[in-house]
Amino acid sequence: MSSEKKQAELIREISGVNPLKCMKCGKCSATCPAYNEMDIKPHQFVSYVANENIEALVQSKSLWKCLSCFACVERCPRDVQPGRLIDAARQVVVRQRGGNYLKADEIPELLDPELPQQLLVSAFRRYRR
Repeated sequence: MSSEKKQAELIREISGVNPLKCMKCGKCSATCPAYNEMDIKPHQFVSYVANENIEALVQSKSLWKCLSCFACVERCPRDVQPGRLIDAARQVVVRQRGGNYLKADEIPELLDPELPQQLLVSAFRRYRR
């Protein structure tokens, strides 16, 4: 089994999401407040996971530009939950770097002065475990 296939399975397992349910309507992307900052949009992200093109996702700035506000999750008519897939992909990347959590000294490097506070609250929710 290829590395990308394993990573795609891990992302699906962590998120609990079936990306094959996506009908590519784009409602998730239309709702995304970070849409203009992303090179891979939420509905495209789902396709990348479904097609097991994980390396492109890992190299994408979209992985870290997502605000984790879950507006995409609320708008999806098929309950695909792209935000959960993005969060799971982040966790896979962090684990590959050698840890299951962010260290406090890593956070300032990831921050952009224009990021909304909502992102920080979301990060605390996810990475405090």
